[in-house]
Amino acid sequence: MFNRISRTLGGAALAGVLLSSGAAMAANEPGKAIAQQIGVPWPAVIAHRGASFDAPEETVPSYTLARELGADYLEMDIQRTKDGVLIALHDDTLERTTNIADVFPDRARQPLSSFTLDELKRLDAGSWFNKAHPDRARASYAGLKILTLDEVIDIAEGGKNKPGLYIETKVPAQFPGIEADLQKKLQQRGWLSERPAAAKGYVNTAHMPGRVVLQTFEKPSLELLQKSMPNVPKVLLLWLGDGSIAASSDATFKTSGAKDKAAFYASQQVKSKEEFASWMDWAKAHGAVGTGPASALKNGGDQSYMDLVQPWMNKMAHDRGMVVHPYTVDEAVDFKAISSNGVDGFFTNRTSELLKFYGRPAKESIDAILKRNGF
Repeated sequence: MFNRISRTLGGAALAGVLLSSGAAMAANEPGKAIAQQIGVPWPAVIAHRGASFDAPEETVPSYTLARELGADYLEMDIQRTKDGVLIALHDDTLERTTNIADVFPDRARQPLSSFTLDELKRLDAGSWFNKAHPDRARASYAGLKILTLDEVIDIAEGGKNKPGLYIETKVPAQFPGIEADLQKKLQQRGWLSERPAAAKGYVNTAHMPGRVVLQTFEKPSLELLQKSMPNVPKVLLLWLGDGSIAASSDATFKTSGAKDKAAFYASQQVKSKEEFASWMDWAKAHGAVGTGPASALKNGGDQSYMDLVQPWMNKMAHDRGMVVHPYTVDEAVDFKAISSNGVDGFFTNRTSELLKFYGRPAKESIDAILKRNGF
């Protein structure tokens, strides 16, 4: 079979992958063969909300930086405005990442779905980042706008690197029909058929069969995505409790008495191997070609959750012909430890760091890329 990964990395870069600190995964890794079969890069660098460590999440600089660094995928959360436009935003309210309290003080806690696109475009979606991360602040981030799906696609198509789209249906129950809307938009933009190849030496994911990957935590949404786009790769995101995989304990963070969320999550265990297997079997039967499990991180933090990337879990996915893309991992110590358990890439906020780990360092610095693009 033609080795599709070479179409993404090129021979020299692939050699770098195999010689890097990620080399433990190398030639006989079962996920590699699965990735080749379904046409997705291996190991995959999935830019979580763009390069969101270095720029405000799901904004122009975040996605542009991820593209220029060399991410395989631009990852995004899709929701829908009151007037029916698909946009990229993680939270279903606007308080955390915009100045909604200043612009619409009486509506600050209303769901995103109650705003038109014109109203959303009045918001500043960048200044919050400068306040939260003064060490990474840039004056140019002030006044950034919420993006439509069309605008994210424009960024994906706009450089020499041709990354794919890794799209989550966010709170899909709030947006009946969003799966069909997404299908129409991707069809309209030409992403459901073969796209032109990138020049040699550049990221070429958009030319691969797995140019789009659809992801969701919600079983009903996975079923609808499979119905509307049966030939597009899909990933079921994994969590413990709250209607997801059953945990060994019914305790929640609030009822547990724990003071640290990361420590609480790390203590959670799957109810049984049979419970985990039932979710793997359901995902496979309903069109998933991969799983997106939560990860427990060595240094904790607000992205550290339960450990759903144990070797037996990853083997269970591989045995069913599914790749494993854990979220959201940013540090080399975790890249190394979790990779050794047999995963096939990562969601990361730090595209540059994951590329280094895989032996594919970016040709330009983060600062140089941002400045070259007006930031």
